[in-house]
Amino acid sequence: MLTLLTNDDGIFAPGLAAMAVALRQLGEVCVVAPATEQSGVGHAITFLTPLTAKEIFDGKVRRGWAVDGSPADAVKLAISQFCPRKPDLVISGINGGLNAGINVLYSGTVAAAIEGAFFGITSIAVSLEYNEHAHFDRAAELAIPVIRELLRFSSPSGSLYNLNIPTAALTGSPKLRVVPMSVVRYGEEFEKRIDPRGRPYFWATNDPPPAPSLRETDVSALRSGCMTLTPLQFDLTDTISIESLAKRDWTMPQS
Repeated sequence: MLTLLTNDDGIFAPGLAAMAVALRQLGEVCVVAPATEQSGVGHAITFLTPLTAKEIFDGKVRRGWAVDGSPADAVKLAISQFCPRKPDLVISGINGGLNAGINVLYSGTVAAAIEGAFFGITSIAVSLEYNEHAHFDRAAELAIPVIRELLRFSSPSGSLYNLNIPTAALTGSPKLRVVPMSVVRYGEEFEKRIDPRGRPYFWATNDPPPAPSLRETDVSALRSGCMTLTPLQFDLTDTISIESLAKRDWTMPQS
């Protein structure tokens, strides 16, 4: 089996290195990642300027390809140019920081997995709660059995998943909850400051998510210390509205 491994934290990220080691249990691993950190870029792609890529080594050990672009760019270029064949699996991570709730919409980590799913490949975003001394090796160890099970469950045309691991799950007997993504709005506040030249600027406060609702979601399950798994889809069509709207009279005025 061939796995394409990427991320949004960059080719030198420790989470990427830990995941690469763990994924070799499953077979061959091709690492193609952004050259620099691309957190929060969402599903941006590069098409107005050329992309460059460089093979990166640690001494004689090959680390992978570094792409001077976004996570989605890295996946596109990997499948087109660098993978010896179409991958059987795309893993994005391990990200340094959770990607839960509405953060999924901004996440470069999740976007890379979505890009893999575009190609009909089972794709999984993997994220670990931020910690200055994060134990990525342990997080990778926890991710592998989940990945194995998802490969057995996924459809031949590929599926898309978001896996989050809180710090609390790294010790003891961790539990995994299959939960929906929270869509509660938060993190909309900005702190106004003044620079040395007297000009105002604004810094996003990144406020924590609000208290959980009665419905369990990825945010509430992570807060309770559980790992979370959320199946995602990239088709944004509102199927209920499309059926209703299609029945209406859309006759346009003649010229």
